[in-house]
Amino acid sequence: MLPTTCHVYFGSVTGAMPDGRKAGLPLSEGISPVQGADRHGPTAVIQSAAKMDHVKTGGTLLNMKFTPSLVATDDGLDKWAHLVRGYFKMDGHHVQFNVVTADTLRNARANPEQHRDLIIRMAGYSDYFCDLSQELQEEIIARTEHAGF
Repeated sequence: MLPTTCHVYFGSVTGAMPDGRKAGLPLSEGISPVQGADRHGPTAVIQSAAKMDHVKTGGTLLNMKFTPSLVATDDGLDKWAHLVRGYFKMDGHHVQFNVVTADTLRNARANPEQHRDLIIRMAGYSDYFCDLSQELQEEIIARTEHAGF
């Protein structure tokens, strides 16, 4: 549950998994669903992550990626606020968000000089996207991009 700063490395030395994850691919960071596994929307992710006893874990970290359009309206912001409040009412511990599209991240990787100010949440810390290793950039791009609640 706590590979928050070394999930790419741990994945590189881990064989294939029964869930279909291929050998060498990054593991999930913290308690976040592994890349692409969260197919039922952010509410399902929150409900699943809240089921564990976060007090007994010594701390947890949940990352989610939203498209900017998801939170571009007052209604979207209200739903986002309800999602976060709901997670904490269910005794969730920590959740953080990147509000960016995979296309923007790919563009930043291809044209770093145009995206020097792009900061993302990694795994418990923030960093400039263009300063990350190619492996970490790929892992962030591969995270599920939620476009609806």
